[in-house]
Parts: sequence; C-alpha cells; structure tokens
Amino acid sequence: MKAALHAVTAPALPAYVASGNECALFEHAWRHQLPVLLKGPTGCGKTRFVAHMAARLELPLHTVACHDDLTAADLTGRHLLRGGDTVWSDGPLTRAVREGGICYLDEVVEARKDVTVVLHPLTDDRRILPLERIGEELAAPNSFMLVVSYNPGYQTLLKALKPSTRQRFVAIEFGFLPPEQEIAVVAAESGLSPERVRPLVGLAGRLRALKGHDLEEGVSTRLVVYCATLIAAGMPLADAVLAGMIEPLTDDADVKAALLDVARAMIG
Repeated sequence: MKAALHAVTAPALPAYVASGNECALFEHAWRHQLPVLLKGPTGCGKTRFVAHMAARLELPLHTVACHDDLTAADLTGRHLLRGGDTVWSDGPLTRAVREGGICYLDEVVEARKDVTVVLHPLTDDRRILPLERIGEELAAPNSFMLVVSYNPGYQTLLKALKPSTRQRFVAIEFGFLPPEQEIAVVAAESGLSPERVRPLVGLAGRLRALKGHDLEEGVSTRLVVYCATLIAAGMPLADAVLAGMIEPLTDDADVKAALLDVARAMIG
C-alpha cells in the first residue's frame, strides 16, 4: 500500500498564531539537525504549524499521513514491475532524505511498529537511512529534518510511542489557544465576526472540560472553524453547532442530548 504523500514548497506563509516559543524552538532544532516530536490533541494546529515553519524556512515539506497499514517499506521504497523490468521506487521518506527538507509523519503511532525502527538511525548522530533491499545507505543532508506528531490522548498499550523512541526527539507540546487568540484565529479562518465567534469558542471550552468523562476528545479548533464557516454561509446557529461541534464528537444518543443541552444553555 502506498503512503499518502504531498511534497510542496509553499509560496506564501500559512497563517499560524504562536502560543509560546515553539517557532524559535523549531528553527533552532532545524539549524542543529535535531528531530522534533509534536504532541497534542486533534485539531490544535500541529499540522498547520509544520506547514508554517516549512514555508518560513523555505524548505520542501513531505507529509505522510500514517495509518494502521503503513509499513517501513511504504516509507523507504520497494521494487516494482515496470514494462517487464523490476525497478526500485523510492518511498516518501527516502525521497525526503535524498532531496532535503522536512519529512513530517502525522500521527506516527498509527503506523506499524517496524516504522519506528526505520526512523531510529535518522534520529541520532548517524543521521542515515539504510536501504537494505538495494544495498544503499543514505546520509541525510543538513537541510533534512524529521518531524513526527501524535495525540497522547489516544495512547493505548498497543498504540503508544515507546520511551526509547520519544527520547530521540526534541518535543513540543501543543494545546488549544487562549480564548481571545482562538477567537481571532476562528474569525480569520471562517470570515465570521469575532463577536459571533466568541460564544462558539466559549462552548468549545465548556465541551473540552468534559473530555475524559463523557467524551474521548474535546472540540478541536478545526471544528470550531467548520461551525463558524457554516454560520458565515447562512446556516442557522443551532444547525451549524449540531453539525460542526456536536455530531463529530459522539454517536451515543444520550451523550449527544447532554451536549445539546450544554449548547442551548450557553448560546441559545
């Protein structure tokens, strides 16, 4: 199975609102060839941050969306039949090492365990990628950077990043923005006025407080943007909140009803 790959050099700087010193930390890590681990809840801006930093540093960005069936061979490459001949085809990680730039493995814990083994030689002072199938060993150029992300809230015994792997990375923890900053981001992304966004962000904060009780995950900033976009397009408030901030969180009818009660109490 082929990995999902997008390789772009962004001409413009993707919008991103920093909540701390993450931009400076990321830039220092790149300049000193240090791998970076981003951890935080779904939809809090990890992927947008990587795109922002790639454009800011003027680097190609190779993004791989990790999944249950992603193997080491999907990343490094494999032999394929072409026109009756067997030829080697580089995987996305191999192409990123050859070309330089940032290779971003999104939700790395979703991949199979052999993936982390392939990453280890790239995350220490060797900075190499052994390609045993073709007898080649690639040395990563100074412009290459490995970035991985995961959501600690979804960790289980079967899907957890081992300490021996985590300790190979500089780690940056992400969370949701303070309310005023989140209001500004949602307003800019959706086109809805800050005054109308404010109650949506307040509701999102209230629903996030329920994480670990009735919900596995809180409302992401992404969902708040979706909801605000629907409202800006003319959808009634109640319908937009249901579709954008309630339905994506749960399939349990009782929990959904309780969330709707919270929403009605806060925004009418």
